Amino acid sequence: MSIQRKRFRIEELTLGSAPPLAPIDCDSGPTHHDIMSELRAIRAQIVGGGQPIVASGIGTQEIEASTADEVAEARALLAQYRAQIEQCEKLKVELDLIHNAIDQTKREIAVLHTKSFSGEEMARVNGELGAVVGGTEEATQQILEAAEAIDQAATALGKVTSADQQKALSEEIQERVISIFEACNFQDLTGQRISKVMQTMKFIEHHIVVMMDIWGGVDAIKAHVPPVVDNREGDAKLLNGPRALGDEGHASQDDIDAMFN
Repeated sequence: MSIQRKRFRIEELTLGSAPPLAPIDCDSGPTHHDIMSELRAIRAQIVGGGQPIVASGIGTQEIEASTADEVAEARALLAQYRAQIEQCEKLKVELDLIHNAIDQTKREIAVLHTKSFSGEEMARVNGELGAVVGGTEEATQQILEAAEAIDQAATALGKVTSADQQKALSEEIQERVISIFEACNFQDLTGQRISKVMQTMKFIEHHIVVMMDIWGGVDAIKAHVPPVVDNREGDAKLLNGPRALGDEGHASQDDIDAMFN
């Protein structure tokens, strides 16, 4: 169906006697049915996840490639973040171990400080060692005095002829021997005092070993031990004290005899 278009007066003044415009054919455009069909097709693509709409001159393959690049980049960034998180977790575990080791070491040092290095326990150790030294000196002096008196009485006993004097010297010798026996009792007291000191030393040793185990054991601690440098000079360098029974370097009687041959 064609519609004759009206010619306006302004067009006549401008165009003059130009031929009239062609009638507009209404049937040549899209119909209502065609428009609704296109709208239904677009709706179906949107709802059903159909092929993406091409816009602005960008093709489907270009969009898919760009999306794939973005996904790969996001995955790589996510993997990097996960690796950093794992490193942080490992660092946290190590820091927790160090914190626990320091905390346990503090407790062991506190126990040693309160029960060993200060307070009644250490004063008791000092007192026991002082009593051992004093008792040993006193007993030694008593034994030496008794031995000297016995020697003098024995010498005099061979020179006197009176029975009463011989009896008196014999009784004095017996008394001195008894005093020696009494002085030898210091060994029992000394053993008891040393046993108390050894208990305290074992207590200290136990907690020191526990602290060494906290930090990796004896072998790990030995790696940090500084070299021993002997800075003693003169006689002080030669005085090392008596050797224990199991130590090496004891001089035998044969060694002493060899020095005079």
